[in-house]
Amino acid sequence: MSTAQDLKDKQSCGGDPPRDLCSVLVTSVLNLEPLDEDLYRARHYWFPTTQRLFGGQIVGQALVAAAKSVSEDVHVHSLHCYFVRAGDPKIPVLYQVERTRTGTSFSVRSVKAIQHGKPIFICQASFQQAQPSPLQHQFSMPIVSPPEELLDYETLIDQYLRDPDLQEKYRVGLNRTAAQDVPIEIKLVNPPTVSQVQSMEPKQMFWVRARGYIGEGDIKMHCCVAAYISDYAFLGTALLPHYFQQKVHFMVSLDHSMWFHAPFRADHWMLYECESPWAEVEQICLAKLLKKTALRAPPPVIFLRKPVNM
Repeated sequence: MSTAQDLKDKQSCGGDPPRDLCSVLVTSVLNLEPLDEDLYRARHYWFPTTQRLFGGQIVGQALVAAAKSVSEDVHVHSLHCYFVRAGDPKIPVLYQVERTRTGTSFSVRSVKAIQHGKPIFICQASFQQAQPSPLQHQFSMPIVSPPEELLDYETLIDQYLRDPDLQEKYRVGLNRTAAQDVPIEIKLVNPPTVSQVQSMEPKQMFWVRARGYIGEGDIKMHCCVAAYISDYAFLGTALLPHYFQQKVHFMVSLDHSMWFHAPFRADHWMLYECESPWAEVEQICLAKLLKKTALRAPPPVIFLRKPVNM
């Protein structure tokens, strides 16, 4: 009989999470209710302290809706999204899919997320037939500590809260973060000390994965889970050089683009590399998700681009 600690140790080793601990992202968050052909309803599992819907939830659910309208033998190629209104966490979201084009190699779907009779989000998703490519190249995997050697997010926050030099305003924010039941595991690479936060570049890396087991299954579902994960702990990268100089009341996503390059599993550790190369009123954040392998030189499976507004 496995103990709770045995299960935790098995999941932290980098292999499959225990199969009896299914990911809530699949069983609940990304499990849409069909209402009619190409029309779905979704409910909410978690939303931020801003009391607005989490952008990653809307992106992931929209991709699930689009994926339901294509055949099983095609894979997600890319998606390009626009957030047009704030999401209301008090009511469900309706997802309406338009089958824009179904081709032999590529197919395109348009998705509209609706609340109160108005669109809050629109998305174009493309799908393609898997085929070998004669042209291949990739960036090298950054040399970083493996996730097994890093503190999990909860332990790291607890460590910060025990620091007597931590300012009270940051202590309040960390306590709020610690209280959130987020279905994602995160481990920061080279986490800063309290004193280092004052002079950081707009770059950071995380190891991320979905909590619980998803399995091989449909690779499109792993893309949907990655789409959910992609919007978490991303926008804060643009604020790293400004924490003690500017007071930002809130930030909102304007659009969100992703490209999927290779198969991966979202319940295995992925290195999330984020940077903000430019910032003014509108900020640009770029990111790569790279899957962990023994060779430490995996292909970048996902690229992201996100302009945001302060």
